[in-house]
Amino acid sequence: MKTMPLYALAHARSGDKGDGSNVGVIAYDRPSYEILKEQLTPEKVKKHFRGIVFGEVRRYELPNLMALNFLLGESLGGSGSASLKTDAQGKTHGMAMLRMEIEVPEGYQPPPAGTGGAIAPDGELGGV
Repeated sequence: MKTMPLYALAHARSGDKGDGSNVGVIAYDRPSYEILKEQLTPEKVKKHFRGIVFGEVRRYELPNLMALNFLLGESLGGSGSASLKTDAQGKTHGMAMLRMEIEVPEGYQPPPAGTGGAIAPDGELGGV
């Protein structure tokens, strides 16, 4: 196994849900999604966000989108309108998640940058 930043395998979107933030992690391709399902556990996410997330971390799988959705409980200091935090809506939590280092198999190569992992019908790599 070797380590790699999460952003090499996926992109993310985030926002607020009351006193918690919501982070969606979308894999670039199917092999990356399979790695994320194994490696991106609620426990590892909570450890990565220690000092920010004080509640439960819940994970939801969306296999048809090759995505994982995380709810980070008690991470916004009360909610968007009540919080004194600089990022009271959790918009930066997606980028922070992408900075995680995860383990990947030694032979794994992420999709080429800018391709989004898409394969055109003729077998050529193409943008998404």
